[in-house]
Amino acid sequence: MVPQLDSKCPSGPIEDRWRKHKFALPLVNPANRRKYNVIVVGSGLAGASAAASLGEMGYNVQCFCIQDSPRRAHSIAAQGGINAAKNYPNDGDSVYRLFYDTVKGGDFRARESNVYRLAEVSNNIIDQCVAQGVPFAREYGGLLDNRSFGGAQVERTFYARGQTGQQLLLGAYGSLMRQVSTGRVQMFSRREMVELVIVEGQARGIVVRDVVTGEYERYAGDAVLLCTGGYGNVFYLSTNAKASNASAAWRCHKKGAYFANPCFTQIHPTCIPVSGDYQSKLTLMSESLRNDGRVWVTKKVGDTRRPSDIPEAERDYYLERRYPGFGNLVPRDVASRAAKIECDGGHGVGATGQAVCLDFRDAIARDGRNVIEAKYGNLFQMYEMITGEDPYQVPMRIYPAVHYTMGGLWVDYNLESTVPGLFVLGEANFSDHGANRLGASALMQGLADGYFVIPATITAQIAGRKREPITTEHAAFAEAEAAARARNQKILDVRGSKSSEHIHRELGKIMWDKVGMGRNAQGLAEAQKEISALREEFWSDVRVPGTADHMNPGLEHAARLADFLELAEFFAMDALHREESCGGHFREEYQTPEGEALRRDDEFAYVAAWEFQGVGKPATLHKEDLSFEYVKLATRSYK
Repeated sequence: MVPQLDSKCPSGPIEDRWRKHKFALPLVNPANRRKYNVIVVGSGLAGASAAASLGEMGYNVQCFCIQDSPRRAHSIAAQGGINAAKNYPNDGDSVYRLFYDTVKGGDFRARESNVYRLAEVSNNIIDQCVAQGVPFAREYGGLLDNRSFGGAQVERTFYARGQTGQQLLLGAYGSLMRQVSTGRVQMFSRREMVELVIVEGQARGIVVRDVVTGEYERYAGDAVLLCTGGYGNVFYLSTNAKASNASAAWRCHKKGAYFANPCFTQIHPTCIPVSGDYQSKLTLMSESLRNDGRVWVTKKVGDTRRPSDIPEAERDYYLERRYPGFGNLVPRDVASRAAKIECDGGHGVGATGQAVCLDFRDAIARDGRNVIEAKYGNLFQMYEMITGEDPYQVPMRIYPAVHYTMGGLWVDYNLESTVPGLFVLGEANFSDHGANRLGASALMQGLADGYFVIPATITAQIAGRKREPITTEHAAFAEAEAAARARNQKILDVRGSKSSEHIHRELGKIMWDKVGMGRNAQGLAEAQKEISALREEFWSDVRVPGTADHMNPGLEHAARLADFLELAEFFAMDALHREESCGGHFREEYQTPEGEALRRDDEFAYVAAWEFQGVGKPATLHKEDLSFEYVKLATRSYK
């Protein structure tokens, strides 16, 4: 019998659940909040908003940033916008419609209660950010403007040109630094979390390494909030910043936090294609570009002409042809698979044939260059700087790339993991997006978790449980620090012949070829064996120069790679286990005659949460069954 997990989701009418749940949670007297210490790991949108909010409420907060400033968090890379159900364009949007689109977009693999809460607080997020001075785009009359994103037939996406993530982060950063100036929040930059500290079954602190000095530091608290983002860099090439990693979450997993749905990884359809082996990351072009850009390939197989030389009659606008209801604004997983099918069939453009066109010719002719430039100017500049081509004159070339991870540490309705006192926010948890994230929902979830959910639910730990006061002199801190030191020293002591960069590239190739957009049982089984062998090669032949007692970027990368190698094997195992196709998880054995994802709701309508049992050993499966009372299970169609 597979153990079942308790999500702690409230019952009753879905529109009342969050309000009633908040009322039922214990409270902490404002005068008592200064007695409690909260540790926030990560300072992107989820971490900065949580730290700022908890500091404002009166808690003592310690916030840890892996970069030199919270302003460098990867949240700035989210360009296109943030969803909210304001219905300003008066085109039929509502909280319920945003809820419906998100559940459907996630291919019915997300909790209804969580998704409705996300839609419900979305409007509050916009009000909060406007009050902070976030410069959202506005219409001529001064009202906030909206645009469309994939998976929706209404305009609900608020945006700040192509810099939405950056502007939202600056708003959260301003609020965070205000609390730093009051002394309620302490900010620690250039620290990397290396261990979670558990005392008497509860998360009570962390051990970090100062990446400038190499020193290890201990911090104790009454709760730990993990806001460290996703694990897309397990593929080596992704749209993630190079500093983005899975180590903090993976170390928590090895300490007892279940990891849910690791195979649910999003492939974004609008990325600048790979141009050579020298690349260390990929550059995302915002999904917002699909509002005005038309996606096409050549009708002729193997056509190597420049896209600008291919006449209209020889172009196939395949998304508009296959999905007339949504056209170029189908969800990301649908658009990505369609691009792969066209390129695999020989219809791709460019020298490699591994690209499709995103063409603004018709939009420029219709609206004028000035209008397009006002909407997307900085994105067009970025594309030209990288490719040397002017997208005002020639079509952009794009291809799918690894982007966001819907899987993550399992959390209940309070955002608490299976380790009491360890809360997980934003992309680091699994909770809201199911098997595919709709565009403009990442910013929404990160800010919802930080500004509105965790300030209410953290009291489940703070006021709801007894904890003995501890200091960093507790034996558990010494043990955690010793383990972190030993792991890094073990890496340094290998003194092999291969760089961690070389091994990471090899891992990325295995992951992309066999655990990427298309997966099958044979490839996944082979991937597990190949990753296991690569992990052994790492521990026998990696070479990391230097020592651990000073700045050592090579050691940082190698330590993160060691975690990625374990996570990758686990990822492939989960993908092999899930014998269905849904959202970003596409098993080639399970597809409709039209090539669409074929879910198996009778067998897999559940969250797969895995309990760590040792490196290379089978993890233990725990299930959280998913029920759909409001958005009934149905074949997802965007035609």
